[in-house]
Amino acid sequence: MCMLDEIDRGLIHALQLDGRASFSRIAEVLGVSTQTIARRYQRLRADHGMRVVGLGEPHRAGQTRWLARLTASPHTAQDLALALARRADTSWVKLASGGTEIVTIVDTGAATGNPLLLHDIPRATSITSVSAHYILHAYRGGPTPWPGHLKGLTEHQQQQLALEVVPGDRLLAATDRDLLTALGRDGRASLTDLAAATGWSPATVARRLAALQSTGELFFDVEINPALLGATTEALLWMAVTPAHLDAVGTTLAQHDELAFVAATTGPTNLMAHALCADPGALHHYLTHRLGTLDAIRTLETAPVLRTLKAAGPQQPRDKAGFTPRDKAR
Repeated sequence: MCMLDEIDRGLIHALQLDGRASFSRIAEVLGVSTQTIARRYQRLRADHGMRVVGLGEPHRAGQTRWLARLTASPHTAQDLALALARRADTSWVKLASGGTEIVTIVDTGAATGNPLLLHDIPRATSITSVSAHYILHAYRGGPTPWPGHLKGLTEHQQQQLALEVVPGDRLLAATDRDLLTALGRDGRASLTDLAAATGWSPATVARRLAALQSTGELFFDVEINPALLGATTEALLWMAVTPAHLDAVGTTLAQHDELAFVAATTGPTNLMAHALCADPGALHHYLTHRLGTLDAIRTLETAPVLRTLKAAGPQQPRDKAGFTPRDKAR
C-alpha cells in the first residue's frame, strides 16, 4: 500500500481542522498551488475512498449512544454487519475477533425510541450473543479526532486554519436535520447542493453553517483508511477500571496517540478504546508498556478489528462483492 506524502498529510490535517476550508486557503497555508490541492483531494477520494463528513455533536442533537457487541456464526456475521451498516441509526460498524463479532455504535433519540436494540436485534436468529453498553462520556472521539490525522501541519499552520469555537449548551434545532443529513453524506457539498437539500437559500445555509461551527454544534471528520497513515493494526480494548479512578484513566488514555476513541460505558467493562498501531508488535508494546503501567485497569480484553464497514458518515456505495473504495484501498 502506498503511503501518503507531506502534502497529503497536510491536506488531511487541514480538513480535520476545517472540513469546508477552500482549496485556495489550504494551498496558501501549505505553500503549494490551489490546483495541486484540488488534484490531491480528488485523488484521495477516488483512489483511497477519503471523504469529509459533517456531524452534529450527539448530545446537542438530543441523542443517546450505545456500543453494541454482537456475535454471530462466521457465515452470517458479515451479512449481518452489512445490514447494520445500511441503517440510519448506526455508525462505526466493525467486524472483529476472527470475523464472528460485530461492534457498532447505535444512536437513539427520545422520538425514535430504540428499535434496533429492543426489537430488531432480538428477532435476528443468527445472533448468538448481545451486550449493550451505554456511552456515558467520550474522552476522545467525535470533535476530538485521532492524532494520526493531525500530524501534517506545524503549529503556525494550524493557527492559520483553526476556527474559533465558543461552546454553547443549546440543542440542535429540528430544522437542522436535513442540513446535517446532507453534510453527513458530503461535508464539502456546495452551498447550492445544501440549499437544495434544505429548501433554504445558499445565503441562509452559509449563515447557519457558520453559526453551527462557531458553537461546536457541527464538526467535521475525515474518513480515510488509517493504514495509509501508518496504522496497519486495529484493536478494540474493553477495560474494567476501578470506579474511583475511571475519570483519571480515561483522561490519561485520551492523551495517547495510539487511541482514536476512548469512552466510559456501562457494563462489566466500563472503559472502551479503539487502538490504531503501526503493526502487531507496536500494539503489543502499547498494551504492555503503557496500559500495563496503569494499576487501576483491573482487566483488559483485546479484540482485533478485521474490517470497518461503516465509519461516522452514512454507508458508502459498495460493489457487487460488498466493498467500498476505502476497503479496496487496504
